Amino acid sequence: MKFKALAAVSALAVLALPAVGDAQVNKQTSNQPIAFGADSGEQTPVSISLRGRAEVTQGGNRLRADAITMFRNAAGDPDRVEATGTVYFVTPTQSMRGDRAVYTINNGEVVVTGNVILTQGQNVLTGGRLNYNVNTDAATMAGAPRGSAGTRIQGVFYPGNN
Repeated sequence: MKFKALAAVSALAVLALPAVGDAQVNKQTSNQPIAFGADSGEQTPVSISLRGRAEVTQGGNRLRADAITMFRNAAGDPDRVEATGTVYFVTPTQSMRGDRAVYTINNGEVVVTGNVILTQGQNVLTGGRLNYNVNTDAATMAGAPRGSAGTRIQGVFYPGNN
């Protein structure tokens, strides 16, 4: 059991490593402009709701889902994005898939939950909850809640193929 836990932690460490060259630059993707599109949308003073092929992009990152709601702070700026349905969050180096995602813009944190699949090159990691930071490329995966099928994270890694 100790070996499996060590293997899982080692696997997460591999995913958390930035791509070559990224370590020298703090990207601050969360400070870049946000663009969005969808088949239909609705705006209120506190949110923008997108439905049907909903998509939000920021820097080199893209969030796509069946439905996306962008919430605004008191100044009217977007501060949180919630996506539901079949959710994909794609960066230049990784792709995440889940049932729901919440992106907190001010700290760059993305939390993907529900049947999560994280891919980086040929490497694949699955679990129930993924925390990812768009500014640092750091990722942490957790298993599904107790009682659900498959409470552990699982992964396949191909050394030297990325």
